Amino acid sequence: MPQIDPSLCLNGDLVILEPLSLDHVAALTLAASDGRLWELWVTNVPDKSGMKQYVKDAIASEQRGETLAFAVRDKVSGNVVGSTRICHWDQANRRLEIGYTWYAKQAQRTGINTQVKQLLLTYAFNNLDCIAVEFRTHWHNKASRTAILRLGAKQDGVLRHHKIQKDGTIRDTVVYSIIASEWPQVEQHLKQLQLQYVSA
Repeated sequence: MPQIDPSLCLNGDLVILEPLSLDHVAALTLAASDGRLWELWVTNVPDKSGMKQYVKDAIASEQRGETLAFAVRDKVSGNVVGSTRICHWDQANRRLEIGYTWYAKQAQRTGINTQVKQLLLTYAFNNLDCIAVEFRTHWHNKASRTAILRLGAKQDGVLRHHKIQKDGTIRDTVVYSIIASEWPQVEQHLKQLQLQYVSA
């Protein structure tokens, strides 16, 4: 079976995905403060007091072989602008999820998310031999749902009353996926989307 490399760094024209470490805590805290992301109830982004534990939890999950966590660095500014993960890797069924993704407000609605997803999907399908990659988001997170569909993923369904949030509200989770047979066309689609940003 293929193995996830915990030292993996993924490099694109717009971003570098760096293995998440405690060295990123300060930069991630600054990124999360751009837009006060912890106040958005449809996402799970920590504030200053919780960022170190957030990173520690990601690293612990990585050490258990469950996750591959990244800091997202904007190559133009040189700043860390968010975080993302490969998670819930089901090796027996060759499936995984791309999730825990968030970006500073300044990085939203740019080409950064498109390239991040292209890099992770390429790794999942070409290196880990996945047959499907999932994306999950809150039913009420319309921006995330639109972004996932824009990538070329298809909606699989809705997990009703899927999770109890920290604030006590109950989340319905929308599940999307891209399967291996769709990947060549999705890959070409993502490359076309990125051209407008790389050439700008």
